[in-house]
Amino acid sequence: MLLLFVPIGITVDLAEKVGKMLENNVPFGEIAFYYLNFTVYFATLLFPLFLFLSVIWFTSKLANNTEIVAFLSSGVSFSRFLRPYMIGATIVAMFAMFLGMYLAPIASQGFNEFKFKYLKKNKSVQQTRDVYQQINDNDYIYVSNFIPKNKSGINFTYEHFEGNELKYKIFADRIRYIEKDTAYKLTTYLKRSFTDGIETVEKEKQKLVKFPFELEDLTPVEYAAETKSYGELLKFIAAEKRRGSPNIGRYQVVKLKKWSLPVSIFILTIIAVAVSSVKRRGGMGVNLAFGIAIVMIYVFFDKVFGVMAEQSNFDPIIAVWFPNLVFGILAIYMLQNAKR
Repeated sequence: MLLLFVPIGITVDLAEKVGKMLENNVPFGEIAFYYLNFTVYFATLLFPLFLFLSVIWFTSKLANNTEIVAFLSSGVSFSRFLRPYMIGATIVAMFAMFLGMYLAPIASQGFNEFKFKYLKKNKSVQQTRDVYQQINDNDYIYVSNFIPKNKSGINFTYEHFEGNELKYKIFADRIRYIEKDTAYKLTTYLKRSFTDGIETVEKEKQKLVKFPFELEDLTPVEYAAETKSYGELLKFIAAEKRRGSPNIGRYQVVKLKKWSLPVSIFILTIIAVAVSSVKRRGGMGVNLAFGIAIVMIYVFFDKVFGVMAEQSNFDPIIAVWFPNLVFGILAIYMLQNAKR
């Protein structure tokens, strides 16, 4: 089913974006690499849903041929009948987990970089106004306006604390990253230092300074969490929490979905078997229609709660796991009915 639907998805996406690609003279090699990343990116998102439809299709074929009746009539329990499905779901869930934690982040980076480079040129992928970050336990930075293209910012402030005591504070009208020196050039530099209650002031028209933060620490891109493997993601979230990032909810959703996705595979497999194991008037079409309706409701829950967690103070754990909880209860109920 993935092999059937991914080419359709590529065709639809290409038809929508070919105009912008031609307008921007995108090289063929970059387009080919973009659609390779597109395949991995969307296959990861839709993996449980394709598995769900596949199980419905396969099991409905068995039911229409009355093979399931033959299984159960010969003394095979429904739990034993379900076992191969669960073994298959385990294999698929392990593959989906590996895909989501290691391969999908690489694909996501290529996919998003292409999109913002060629298709969304005028849209910012970073928070560039009133950037306030905690770099580590002791250091804070502020930039009123940051320009990623020029690697520069306006109205820069750097504060260094030891405990609760402010040791020094640096001001500059302008900050610019100098790549060859791996340092920052500060214009209208002013440093106020405090030692034993005595203040000293240092002024310079321009000064080259090395700070304990990287350029991307100033304004991480909005899809930064999606491009990191699981270990890198944990470190990234911990660092962003220290900095007081407003996007923690979005990053937590990305992390939690790496675990909820494999669990959803088991839940949807059980529902699919329960739905399609009974022979119905109308055959496979009725089962598929019912299955698609369940999938649409699941996607609706997943998207709505995900957006709530990203855009508000709604708990990311509830947002990510609530659809699985609801459909897990539904799976148990439908499985009991199917056994009867």
